Amino acid sequence: MKLVTFVKRMLSAVLPPAFFLVMTGYFIWNAIHGDHGMQAYQQQLKLEQQAELALQDAHKEQDIWKRRVVGLSENALDKDLLDERSRAMLNMSEKGDIVIPYGDHDHLY
Repeated sequence: MKLVTFVKRMLSAVLPPAFFLVMTGYFIWNAIHGDHGMQAYQQQLKLEQQAELALQDAHKEQDIWKRRVVGLSENALDKDLLDERSRAMLNMSEKGDIVIPYGDHDHLY
């Protein structure tokens, strides 16, 4: 009889603190490793930084394309510059043109 009461008394003394320790450990583990824990938060911060960089790259590319589209408008093209550039690319000249030869390593553009 005494053994049974001793076991009951020990279980009633040990079980509640052990249960609360296990629950505390569970909540601490979830606070660090869980879906909404600290590690998941750090991963979300990394993803946010990558998204910000991608957004900046997209804005830069959009600005480049806007400049290219504006350059294609009819008023943006200067006829003399277009003529000069086409002659340089095609390596052609007219009779009255003055041709100044450049070396192999000297570039016009």
